[in-house]
Amino acid sequence: MRNGNFDLNLCKVLVALFEARSVTGAAEKLGRTQSAVSNSLRKLRDIMDDPLFVRTAGGLVLTPKASEMEQQARTIIHLTETLLTDRAPFDPATAVGRFRIGAPDRLGLPVILPCFQSLHRACSKTELHLITTERGRALSQLDADELDLVFGWIEHPPARFSVVPMFREKFVCLCRKGHPILRHGPPLDLPMLLSFPHVVVSVAADNKAAFDFVLARMGKERQTAVLVPHFLMVPSLLKEGELIGVYTQGIAERLARDFDLVAYPISATIESLEQSMVWHKRYETDPRHRWFREQMIFACRQSDIEFVTDHPGAPAA
Repeated sequence: MRNGNFDLNLCKVLVALFEARSVTGAAEKLGRTQSAVSNSLRKLRDIMDDPLFVRTAGGLVLTPKASEMEQQARTIIHLTETLLTDRAPFDPATAVGRFRIGAPDRLGLPVILPCFQSLHRACSKTELHLITTERGRALSQLDADELDLVFGWIEHPPARFSVVPMFREKFVCLCRKGHPILRHGPPLDLPMLLSFPHVVVSVAADNKAAFDFVLARMGKERQTAVLVPHFLMVPSLLKEGELIGVYTQGIAERLARDFDLVAYPISATIESLEQSMVWHKRYETDPRHRWFREQMIFACRQSDIEFVTDHPGAPAA
């Protein structure tokens, strides 16, 4: 084959010749003149350094070289036509591959688990991956196409990302039954919360959790007694002694119910945390991604969390 810039239109002529086995028939299929098709065939023979088609009484016969090329040429034209035409609707029942969601560990049980249960029923052939993320790396993972969707507290993302505010969660105090802090309130005020040692859950490089950022805005810090990367150890750590945790309401109430702990209200002066759903705009119109986003919104709406309704761009009911 002689190298050079290959005209894809020549590939269309080649496929037409494969199908019609005559220059006249190929010209009719393509809506071109016979001379135009003959000229294209001469170019193809020159490029491939092979006659490709030999004239016989029954029409054109393929050379061995042309026979080798036939399926590849048909595939090229099929893929090109598919690329340039509307894609078929996304069918979750037959979809394969994987869908990757990044979220902080606090959203795993109360939010992502019911979403995944619902998604698995609808698209059982698709792998669902949950990757624990920290807010400092979440957007870079979307940029690198390591994640398809991110949930969490993401403030002011760049314009290349789409953001839908999803829900707000209050902070609550999680502790054992009979803990001394329960003699006060409810609600617990900030000085009382900060008078006890805390179990902090964070995978961030600075070892800070969402509540630490809220405290920083108020000019406050808490005493971190134990730092862990996920909530698995939290119930055992809180079962004895005076350790407490301040977590968002969803995960705190789930752990309180499952491990016989207490989720105790705290002062309303401590701001709640707004959680958003974020994705890269490269997938804005992709049918598969759009379907998954819609399903995540629907699943979240079935939960008891406080959905955002007063924010521009909030998802419609």
